[in-house]
Amino acid sequence: MSKLNDYLKDPFLNDLYTEIRSAGALRSVSIDITSVCNLRCKGCYFFGEGMDEAKEGNEIDFDAWIENEKLRGTNMVTVVGGEPALQIERLRKLYKNFKINVATNGIVRIPKEGLEDLPIGIAIWGNALTDSKLRANGKRNLFKEALGNYKNDPRAFWYYTVAPGCADQIEEVTETCINNGNRVLFNYYSDLEGKGGEFDYNKGFSSVMNEIERMIQKYPEYILTTSYLNKVVGSGKLFNETWGYSTCTNISANNPVNAIRVQNGNLYNPHFRAYNADFKTTRRCCTGVDRNCDSCFDTWEHFSWIMLNMRKHLATKSDFANWLFVMYTFYSINRLFPVSKENIKLQLVQIHSWKESASLILE
Repeated sequence: MSKLNDYLKDPFLNDLYTEIRSAGALRSVSIDITSVCNLRCKGCYFFGEGMDEAKEGNEIDFDAWIENEKLRGTNMVTVVGGEPALQIERLRKLYKNFKINVATNGIVRIPKEGLEDLPIGIAIWGNALTDSKLRANGKRNLFKEALGNYKNDPRAFWYYTVAPGCADQIEEVTETCINNGNRVLFNYYSDLEGKGGEFDYNKGFSSVMNEIERMIQKYPEYILTTSYLNKVVGSGKLFNETWGYSTCTNISANNPVNAIRVQNGNLYNPHFRAYNADFKTTRRCCTGVDRNCDSCFDTWEHFSWIMLNMRKHLATKSDFANWLFVMYTFYSINRLFPVSKENIKLQLVQIHSWKESASLILE
């Protein structure tokens, strides 16, 4: 680790690294706290993989799950579904026992009482027209509703899923979110319903990646996606590895379906489990049961892929900085250490402008 010690002579890198390590070891899981949703979005993995068909557990099952996970040492829970905002009391129970983050469609506001410092990722899939077409059959302006629910809410950030042919919408949507008093984390659209055209992921994300990079440079204090994360998710490449089932690190290690995967020599998180809404069974991974992983561009999964591969990033100071910046943004998004509004703004600006970070714009 002599190289690491050398890199940490840089005061900025040392500060970020120290803050991350102060949070302690991360032992995370994900859980669907309900199988019910108030939307049926075109391209949502939850419906595409039949996860809504899981029998939902009761409160006794849920309370037992919490106690079992505490005994297992779990300290962070990613809350998905279904729509978690339909189960506020379950959210409050989780918030009392773990560090948590929640993904929501934004149309039911999550109250602050008992959830005062909850990281809330609000889904948006394009500008008002595109978002409505994909998530409400063009019948509701979901974006407008969610903007009103989370205006100037310090807990909230936008989880902006961009389709390959919708790069021209990125600046408009990003500026709308920023003007609403929120930050933005980018995600990449998987065309699980085969709509094709502008939504076809097989066309690649070069234009999207370039536009995201432009937003990073234009609004550094508001963008939670780093240049490196953008490159890894959009290209599906991490040094000598290619994204897919054989390399994904967020698999349920206890599920027999992954028995061969855990033996293939690639890294995975041995603590992680993706729990279904029965609060007992697990599925293959966060976003999949049987789907082809070539269609998975989920940012949270790629966060994990980078974070667990620290050793691959120790060859150069620039590689280490890229890894560290991804780690820091993940930890700050999820409030794994105390985060002030002023501090995260300063850190994001420095991260996005760090002098040894190479330009990642694609030709």
